[in-house]
Amino acid sequence: MKKKSILRVGLVQQANNGDIADNRSRLCEKMRRLAADGAQLIVNQELHDSLYFCQTESTDMCDLAVAIPSDVTETYSVLAAELGVVIVTSLFERRAPGLYHNTAVVFEADGSVAGMYRKMHIPDDPAYYEKFYFTPGDLGFEPIDTSVGRLGVLVCWDQWYPEAARLMALRGAEILIYPTAIGWESTDTAEEKERQREAWTVVQRGHAVANGLPLVAVNRVGHEPDPSGATNGIQFWGSSFVAGPQGELLFRASDSDEAVEIVDIDMHRSEQVRRWWPFLRDRRIDAYHGLDRRYLV
Repeated sequence: MKKKSILRVGLVQQANNGDIADNRSRLCEKMRRLAADGAQLIVNQELHDSLYFCQTESTDMCDLAVAIPSDVTETYSVLAAELGVVIVTSLFERRAPGLYHNTAVVFEADGSVAGMYRKMHIPDDPAYYEKFYFTPGDLGFEPIDTSVGRLGVLVCWDQWYPEAARLMALRGAEILIYPTAIGWESTDTAEEKERQREAWTVVQRGHAVANGLPLVAVNRVGHEPDPSGATNGIQFWGSSFVAGPQGELLFRASDSDEAVEIVDIDMHRSEQVRRWWPFLRDRRIDAYHGLDRRYLV
């Protein structure tokens, strides 16, 4: 049966606190609202159950990690089945003692696990000490098949790499999806903050254009303090957005407030855009040797 052209995508941009049960409860309530309003696919922000714990390096934070499957995944599985929607979650995965991943788990509308993606690119910057916690993903850049389409799910730092988006597209992804946690450092100037936010938006809109695919990026919002006191914490800039296959902005959320939004995406538009702009046809695959090298000089 041919899929409907319009995909109703729900986004949850949330400000979190240190109470995981409260964060999860508020998230689930927002997803219920979105489903009641007709969402077919709901996308959540990166590591949505807790504060962004990677501001410091502490082995105690590893206690936040959850097994897949577990009671936590069961919560989202039951919710997906209850609402009859596909849900993209972002979890701190405990794979084995001392082995952890930053993992997106996609739940089908019947509650089953449609697939998983383990974050491939892991940053290590001040206040983003992710290499301390996360092992780089080993599942590759493989789209996840669901009842609403083939989802190219990536996570946060992956969004700066055109190779990741391209490989998802070449494997048949119909939409690119990025759960995200990114924000401002308090000592940066207003001008620098805006340059960073716009760069983040522009690079992803470029992925949409280059691959002729719609794109959904969902970021967290609000201030989260640095437990060590070494910095003033992170002001997550929200600004979750949806872009069409020509990079056109279909929706952009506030940089300071929570957002619960449904955006309608014409999933058939990609076919026409790729006919106008046949980038995949004109790729010089015979001349791209070296892209698997760190540097060529």
